[in-house]
Amino acid sequence: MTIVDTPERRQLRELTRAFVTREVLPHLADWERAGEVPRELHATAAKIGLLGIGFPESVGGSGGDLLDSIVVTEEIIRSGGSSGLIAALFTHGIALPHMVAAAGGQSGGLLRGRLGGGQLRGDDDLVDRYVRPTLAGTMIGALAITEPDGGSDVAAIRTTARRDGDHYVVNGSKTYITSGVRADFVTTAVCTDFPGSGELSLLVIDKGTPGFTVGRRLEKLGWHCSDTAELSFVDVRVPVTNRIGEENTGFLAIMQHFAAERLSLATQAYATAQRCVELATRWCRDRATFGRPLASRQLIRHRLAEMHTRAEAARAYVHEVAARVAAGEPVVTEVAMAKNVAVAACDQVVDQALQLHGGFGYLRDAEVERHYRDARILGIGGGTTEIMNEIIAKGMGL
Repeated sequence: MTIVDTPERRQLRELTRAFVTREVLPHLADWERAGEVPRELHATAAKIGLLGIGFPESVGGSGGDLLDSIVVTEEIIRSGGSSGLIAALFTHGIALPHMVAAAGGQSGGLLRGRLGGGQLRGDDDLVDRYVRPTLAGTMIGALAITEPDGGSDVAAIRTTARRDGDHYVVNGSKTYITSGVRADFVTTAVCTDFPGSGELSLLVIDKGTPGFTVGRRLEKLGWHCSDTAELSFVDVRVPVTNRIGEENTGFLAIMQHFAAERLSLATQAYATAQRCVELATRWCRDRATFGRPLASRQLIRHRLAEMHTRAEAARAYVHEVAARVAAGEPVVTEVAMAKNVAVAACDQVVDQALQLHGGFGYLRDAEVERHYRDARILGIGGGTTEIMNEIIAKGMGL
């Protein structure tokens, strides 16, 4: 199984490439310095249909599935964009799916066959209040799971939500929240029992709610154009109507959507590797040392060949696993392996690409330098490489 290159997907690639060329490349360096992308970029991406890819039309999306989302992610980076840009512009890819699923829709292809047809069930107004405006580019959402004293251990979440009539009273804090500075709302994982009990629910909390504070903007090694924040909740009253799904179903909801997030990060990893192979190959053809192009030397050619092989092998495996996920197969172990394979390929290729650029590769003016910094988070976000190995070991029966 693989991602079939249909005429529609070729058009999607062309649309994405044109968007990056026209709307991103002239400004990306400025956004890196500013520490965020402008809100207007969300509206522009929504207008041409990119923001809604992977979400059903019944909730305001553009249709398509997980595989189409992968095509967009891949093409943004291959066209000169960055994984930091994807994190900033497509944060709704992790902020909205739980709402869509609870309403009976499907997103990213993960729920196809389980909920069926992409039609909404019930009268859940979270779709109208948050999903549609976000996919239209008029709102920005974030997902808040990670806490200061815990990373990948989702069950140990200590932010509490105590029921008080028609509201929950939320207390706790979150950190490393992508788009946390700009977000209008945050899909927040809370413990609806005692802290660390694993009884989790998901609440949508609006910015500006009394007691909800967006803390300092976190300065990072990479992903400079993607704002990251700490969040604090002190006696924040959240209407029960802002709960996603039934109470204490949050853990399962989070786990179900990890596959899409991990495959997105895997895609960013192999696409970054592919882009760096292209940059390094171009550099080695144009750069001459001792009277000869670098690419004329066997050592350089073989190094580029090995880099290309790693990137293409990672791409092929990620595509195979993504196609199986989209088909509804339970491939938790394979998703973990795909992420680790792609991240390992990216780490090796990006390092070699910068080395081949020599001193220029160490300068901020070099695109490869940005990829070198941005790539480091890919083995951490969405579950670390070590956590992926634990999942793989469990799948082996160890």
